[in-house]
Amino acid sequence: MASAAPANALPLLYNDLAPLSTQQHLDWRSRPIESLAFLKGAHAIPLTVDEFVDAQRHYPIVFSAGPNPVPLALMGLNEGVNVFVDEDGKLNSDVYLPAYIRRYPYMLARTRPDSDELSLCFDPSAGALGAFDQGDALFAEGQPSDHTKAVLGFCEQFEQAGQRTAAFMKDLLDNKLLIDGEVAIQPEGAAQPYVYRGFQMVDEQKLRDLRGDVARKLLQSGLLPLVFAHLFSLALIRNIFGRQMQAGLVPPQVQPPLQA
Repeated sequence: MASAAPANALPLLYNDLAPLSTQQHLDWRSRPIESLAFLKGAHAIPLTVDEFVDAQRHYPIVFSAGPNPVPLALMGLNEGVNVFVDEDGKLNSDVYLPAYIRRYPYMLARTRPDSDELSLCFDPSAGALGAFDQGDALFAEGQPSDHTKAVLGFCEQFEQAGQRTAAFMKDLLDNKLLIDGEVAIQPEGAAQPYVYRGFQMVDEQKLRDLRGDVARKLLQSGLLPLVFAHLFSLALIRNIFGRQMQAGLVPPQVQPPLQA
């Protein structure tokens, strides 16, 4: 999962990126982000394979559409809908929080197009770093503080998990296990089902049809337990839909035109 931000596009949740430096931020401090209001409009959060076991108990895990899919934890079924964050920006359930969210507002990114070196950056718009009177110091005696070292360590672990995730996705694609997903949900009293598309999922039939030697190799690599976590999690799509219905966040159905 690539974390480097292209010059003309930023990763999900990030509005800006600035490298952390002693020249500009020597006396700055970091304080916790109290509100998750920035998540309210995010319905699909990138996920690493390291998180599948924890995440599958709370979210449907799907894969993005297109030729370079990534795993996603669905926090809502419709664009701009997140059923886990309330109006005050608080998690309304005791759920697992994906590492992608916990990493914010920090990330490792390339700051120079001619170099592959990653630097610790942050989103200034988050308001979590600044010349505050209170909070965790970012630097001590001109060197990264213990707090900053811990942040850097977490971001490095996230990048390593991203590499494992990329290898997992390559295995899925090489074995042609992904298909376009579709879920139809027929609520009581609805004239027609709600149909959700625009994601990919593992084809169970293709999984069953794998040659024995291929299946054994995938089992030994640790891929199959991750696939099963994904498949088990799909049952939660209906739970998410039910929460949206209860909150009035399901878009109205478009009725087909009358035929003459």
